[in-house]
Amino acid sequence: MGIFNPLYNAVSWVIMFFHGLLSPLFGTDSGVTWGFAIIGLVILIRILLIPLFVKQIKSQRALTVLQPELKELQKKYKDDRQKQSEEMMKLYQKHGTNPLASCFPILAQAPIFFALFGVLNGIGQGIPRGVLTAADVSSAGAATIFGAPISQTFLGSTESMVKVVAMIMIILMSASTFTTQRQLMVKGMPKNTGAPNMMLQQQKIMLYLFPVIFAISGVNFPIGVLLYWLTTNLWTMGQQFYVIKRNPTPGSPAYEELEAKRALKNGVKATEDEASGDVVIEEPKGQRQQPKNEKKKKKPKNPKNPKN
Repeated sequence: MGIFNPLYNAVSWVIMFFHGLLSPLFGTDSGVTWGFAIIGLVILIRILLIPLFVKQIKSQRALTVLQPELKELQKKYKDDRQKQSEEMMKLYQKHGTNPLASCFPILAQAPIFFALFGVLNGIGQGIPRGVLTAADVSSAGAATIFGAPISQTFLGSTESMVKVVAMIMIILMSASTFTTQRQLMVKGMPKNTGAPNMMLQQQKIMLYLFPVIFAISGVNFPIGVLLYWLTTNLWTMGQQFYVIKRNPTPGSPAYEELEAKRALKNGVKATEDEASGDVVIEEPKGQRQQPKNEKKKKKPKNPKNPKN
């Protein structure tokens, strides 16, 4: 598995870096130290992925703008699926977007995820990987989180505490993934006009697919990997909540809520149109319009009347 050695080195080095910072506080062999070292790895990776997250947001916004054109292409080439796909790809390329943009952060984390999986499995087998030494493997192998060794898996252990902790983490992983996707669909997506919406269909698939994937595969993950993925899920949920609240997609319910709050703050009434469902900003009634401050033009003097 030489191809993974650079990743093993990178992941294990970051873990040992945070482990060295935390050891004076919690102890070298403490599960708290090793657990927070893994959390530190998550935080570092997610900070590095912020530019990719921004690109993901921009791509999703571009897809929202393209929905009318995409619907026209679907209608125009409804009898020719191949031509429809070709024209849609040309449209994506023209506007520099991609329908799979929402998967980019997950795909970018996949190599780190598998490298961490390999490092923790090595700890469970007593095999140092990356920059870990035999002493590091012995220390990490004895470390526990809520009484469960970080290198043990649900299926690979007979200890009841490992199974309990792993199951709780798997449930939390699946729940946080479902909540994040539902939050995006309910608050962050433009309102459905009744026509086919590729983004909405994609999000619906992810809404149920990802939690199922976590639930099925999680039983094979070491406790440390479950901690990594649960932490990154919580980061994603918080990051998305901030974006939806502060910088929502135009046309989405969150955007209309934000516009209504801004209107209320400015003393303007915002109501929802029953036909379209859009927010309508109404100027407050009964307010006298202030006259413009313009200088009055002087009347020209009448030379025949000296009083003028």
